[in-house]
Amino acid sequence: MPDNLYGGLDFGTSGARISIINLHKELVYSNSTPYTYSFKNPNSWITSCENLLVNLPTEVKINLNKLAISGTSGTLTATNLQGEPIGEAIPYDQACNEHKILLESLTSGEDHLRTPYSSLAKALKLIDEYGTNILLRHQSDWITGWFLKDWTHGEEGNNLKLGWDLKEESWPKSYLNTSWQKCLPKIIKSGKIIGEVNFDLAERFKLNKKLILISGTTDSNASLIAAGLGKEDGLTVLGTTIVVKKIIDNPVKKQGLTNHRVNGDWICGGASNAGCGILSQFFSDLEIKELSRQINPSKTTSLNLLPLNSKGERFPINNSNLEPILGPRPVSDSLYLHALFEGLAKIELKGWEKLGELTGSLPKKIITIGGGSQNPQWRKIREKIINIPIVSCKKTTSFGTALLAINSK
Repeated sequence: MPDNLYGGLDFGTSGARISIINLHKELVYSNSTPYTYSFKNPNSWITSCENLLVNLPTEVKINLNKLAISGTSGTLTATNLQGEPIGEAIPYDQACNEHKILLESLTSGEDHLRTPYSSLAKALKLIDEYGTNILLRHQSDWITGWFLKDWTHGEEGNNLKLGWDLKEESWPKSYLNTSWQKCLPKIIKSGKIIGEVNFDLAERFKLNKKLILISGTTDSNASLIAAGLGKEDGLTVLGTTIVVKKIIDNPVKKQGLTNHRVNGDWICGGASNAGCGILSQFFSDLEIKELSRQINPSKTTSLNLLPLNSKGERFPINNSNLEPILGPRPVSDSLYLHALFEGLAKIELKGWEKLGELTGSLPKKIITIGGGSQNPQWRKIREKIINIPIVSCKKTTSFGTALLAINSK
């Protein structure tokens, strides 16, 4: 095993995964673990992280040179000034409608922040609940802080939904005289060196004491890095939720969309509240695999489902009151799974249509990553409904995060 190894940790909705790569960008080790407690509980993230660190082979621990962390975009937590969480985090798919008028007064001309799903809407709720002597940190930024025992920084991409402007490289002017501006992180670009791992933490897990923490990214941007997206490609992430992304020339500031900078390119995308999360409410992974084999993708069901994971949708429709349609459920489980696949594919199609309408073009090919990308029957159903060629990428999000670490400066 070579001396220099690079790690990526990714924190999703149901658990965490680690990927370790060598200098040749080859995967040398990977592992995953589910959360012990609820996703909203930040201690879940740390417990799963500790499990992954404990189980790392000794050779990996001592040769791990750099580590980057990705997490769910828009999951926000409040901590005290020492970085200890206060209460539960507000997850990416939770709408906060409590401060609509204040939200609108702070976001003139910033449509993408004028949604109850924005991190700003969540921040206003947390400030109202806990006051202004707090830190507001997104999931991957808070976990990075845990490694450093320093919660000063936040990575740019994770903070777009909180109002960070990538072009101006500043927070909105409307934040300047607020009592809560001090709650916001000091922003650092993705892929930049932040500092060395905390000594006590390195001792505890027998890690390389010179391990460098790199500012991470969002989980979907890490997926994009793993997939190696081209200018004419689109990316669909089929995880607990569906995310669609493509490379564009200039940012598009519209409700439901986010604009990121990844490897020098502008990336535009939107995230639905629907995805594989709904499938696991009805079937186990093994059942999905076995029932999928019974599906004929060239046939169409007569069912018209709207398989949201719960009430409310972010993209392609922005409606926090939208109700899922999960019935009527047929007697046949394989027919029901087929109908759920169709419903999810229709949501993905609307996402691509919306993205195409706002950015001026559709992709010529869609690369798919995430748990759902490996299902051949679902891929054929998606191709039939979306009418764009689809290829699956077997790389994981944490592999993309490890690539971010190796390419860091």
